[in-house]
Amino acid sequence: MPTVDDLLAELDALNDPKVLAVNVRHGDDHGVNLSKLRAIGKRLKGQPDLARELWATDDTAARLLAILVSRPSNYSAAELDAMLREARTPKVRDWLLANLVKKGRYAEELRVAWFDDPDPTIAGAGWHLTSVRVAKGGEGLDLSGLLDTIEADMKDAPSDLQWPMNETLAQIGINNPDLRSRAIAIGEKLEVLKDYPTPPNCTSPYAPIWIGEMVRRAAE
Repeated sequence: MPTVDDLLAELDALNDPKVLAVNVRHGDDHGVNLSKLRAIGKRLKGQPDLARELWATDDTAARLLAILVSRPSNYSAAELDAMLREARTPKVRDWLLANLVKKGRYAEELRVAWFDDPDPTIAGAGWHLTSVRVAKGGEGLDLSGLLDTIEADMKDAPSDLQWPMNETLAQIGINNPDLRSRAIAIGEKLEVLKDYPTPPNCTSPYAPIWIGEMVRRAAE
């Protein structure tokens, strides 16, 4: 069974300066190809004790590997909260939310706890979980109230918070015909991500375009 030191050495050997250069532009600080990282995770499978040791190294690639060899049931809500607050890079936060929070039993508890956090990065996680709930129907959520908050705050929100607020705006418009016109109007008023560079054959994150395209596809 490999030790943490063994795995750190293996990750270091996989470090690619070209991958690092690309990742740095996105706020990350590791140079390990993610397909190779996933292959290591698949080899190790679920090992919660090893995962905690890897996380404790504070190394980004090691933390991504820690997430891969974890299961949602390995952690309490308090531990997941602490891990999000300790995460230094976008990729670690994204994988933590996708692999451990959203798939676990504490997703709603943490969504509520994080939603109004004074740290925009933590609040952004709460808003992202809210967008996921809206996409699944949003039962029990005050969608009109969310639109009020988005209209008042999204324009000047930091990027870590603005993006998931915009996701929520789009999901409200996509999934709620009665609120669609208002969601589009808010997007047109705020113009958030209107000029975001979008590759060919990809949908713009600008909410009015995003909403219109998803509704069009659903009608086909």
